Amino acid sequence: MRLALKQAQEAARHDEVPVGAVILQGDRLLGQAWNQVEMLKDATAHAEMIAITQAASALGDWRLNDTVLYVTKEPCPMCAGAIVLARIPLVVWGVSDSLRGGAVSKFSILQSDTLNHRAEIVTGVLEDECRELLQEFFKKHRAD
Repeated sequence: MRLALKQAQEAARHDEVPVGAVILQGDRLLGQAWNQVEMLKDATAHAEMIAITQAASALGDWRLNDTVLYVTKEPCPMCAGAIVLARIPLVVWGVSDSLRGGAVSKFSILQSDTLNHRAEIVTGVLEDECRELLQEFFKKHRAD
């Protein structure tokens, strides 16, 4: 999760919403990314989406079996859908998003019994650090 947090800090340095994601298979780093929506002018350029693309490229397969996705904030519905499609078996995040969370908080995409894949989840990892980074970012932007 510390690697994901470093990615989130990089997002903040680039004035992006500070979310970072990494995908590991064992101790092999397959993908790492930070939100790049503003920089790329692309609504789909979330950290999770970019990391999934990198991991699939590294493996040469869209099926990301035996991987773990670490992300600083609960995935949105778009990212949760991509996680299901990529067959990522375990998702670990820092801070939950009760307003827009697509994994379990607002929408239960990752563990929906109507989809063909369900991911196990672990929440609250480095939660305070992840929350503080987001709060500082939004406090700064609301003051501008």
